[in-house]
Amino acid sequence: MRLWNGWGNENSELRMELSSGLKMLLNALVGPGVSLPQASLEEVMAKVPASRLAAHPLITQDPETRVRHARGQSLPDWLAMHSGDVDSFPDGVAQPETSQQVRELLEYAAAHNIEVIPYGGGTSVVGHINPNSSDRPILTISMAKMNKLLRFDPVSQLATFGAGTPGPEIEAQLQAEGYTLGHFPQSWELSTVGGWVASRSSGQQSLHYGRIEALFAGGKMETLQGTMEIPTIPASSAGPDIREMVLGSEGRLGIITEVTVRVTPLPEMEQFQVVFFPDWETGLTAARGLVQQRIALSMVRLSNPLETTSLLYMGAGAQTDAVVALEAALAEKGIGSGKVMMTFGVTGTSKHCAYNKDCAIDLCDSHGGVADQSGLGDNWAHGRFRAPYIRDPLGAAGYAVDTMETAVDWSAVSDSVERIEQAIRNGLADEDEQVHAYTHLSHVYGQGSSIYTTYVYRMGESYQQALQRWHKLKAAGAEQIVASGGTISHQHGVGADHRDYLQVEKGELGIAAINSLCQLFDPKGQLNPGKLLPQDK
Repeated sequence: MRLWNGWGNENSELRMELSSGLKMLLNALVGPGVSLPQASLEEVMAKVPASRLAAHPLITQDPETRVRHARGQSLPDWLAMHSGDVDSFPDGVAQPETSQQVRELLEYAAAHNIEVIPYGGGTSVVGHINPNSSDRPILTISMAKMNKLLRFDPVSQLATFGAGTPGPEIEAQLQAEGYTLGHFPQSWELSTVGGWVASRSSGQQSLHYGRIEALFAGGKMETLQGTMEIPTIPASSAGPDIREMVLGSEGRLGIITEVTVRVTPLPEMEQFQVVFFPDWETGLTAARGLVQQRIALSMVRLSNPLETTSLLYMGAGAQTDAVVALEAALAEKGIGSGKVMMTFGVTGTSKHCAYNKDCAIDLCDSHGGVADQSGLGDNWAHGRFRAPYIRDPLGAAGYAVDTMETAVDWSAVSDSVERIEQAIRNGLADEDEQVHAYTHLSHVYGQGSSIYTTYVYRMGESYQQALQRWHKLKAAGAEQIVASGGTISHQHGVGADHRDYLQVEKGELGIAAINSLCQLFDPKGQLNPGKLLPQDK
């Protein structure tokens, strides 16, 4: 059973508790946390109003179902659910099993002037699936039952899935055929292939497999104007690519019901290696060299000094002595207090992996890198989907954690990291509050890199105070992202939280072009209103 107010399943083996050492570290970094009371599911259900929808055989008006589909997984969503301060709910939730049933639901919505929110895995961290307060009834259409492999073409290496298929089900069904999609965002356990397309997702190993735009070959989208079929043509010069209209559309044009993806035979081998460098600029130069020299890696991730230290000790638990011993060994090789940690992956045949790993190690060695021999790469792979689970125990102890992410050209990376971190770190100075912020590069390209910053702060005396502090920090970080010339989102999408920053990136004419598409497909503004477009509030 999914948690109704947090991340993941109730019995997940990835659930964790804060160690005494981590609590001491947080106390030293930002101060003591104050635990706040949590609203119960029953208390939030009692706030659900009567539905404004006429009865329909595909729609449930059950209060618990409506609560469970009322928010995503952003920090404001988490605060709302835990405080019980939830003021908007869908009037009903449908779980269609076919594209035809989605078509029927859209016709019902058109006939009754109903707003429609598509719901995949519920993992949005930027407000994609949240109902707005509205005079019109709101229907959430969950894709949970559209979760099967529909067609498989091993000759063309194409697989078609229902848009509600989550990551584990995709891999289970493909691996039974000897294939993989290889798309592993941090939300992989719960997020869906339709959601990946709608938000332009990026997987952890996209350097090898490609981002979702490279994997998305075609599919089907049901709209208020009819069904749009997107054929799986390998390549075309016949005008603009219709797939690009669907990618990143965030439910504003229609509901993606089928997704055809390009798949790959299962690799013979996969390995992850950690390398330490003496300082940030050296590690940055090595990371850029790996990708610009086109060494065939599946991922490159580089943590700055503060994240390196944070990860080593926050993840150490009872292994603190081992970390101290590792640091002593590194210090003997000239890797001291300013060190940074790189994790890279190799994927493919054993011969391919051995060759490319050696090439990467040689390049890192030429920059003074020291390869870890203690298995830290294996530890990263084992816990690669664990990070979202830290929010619940941190929150229970009185701390809030969130992230900001962007992508910039290589020439702007160091300055952007510094500006974003400093803005967040100083974002609560007027309250004399400390904020712990650290950064890593999660995806690299020949042109530039993503920047992913995590920050932790004290929630304060109330959930409302925690939310007010979040607004300050979010604005501070976003303003520096825009000032640095970065995208407002490299991998999380726009939703409601990022829409006001989109015009700087797209320009006035670009926003007008996107709006014209929305007007064509949805002239009355019924499809996921309030998301994506700055003027669409």
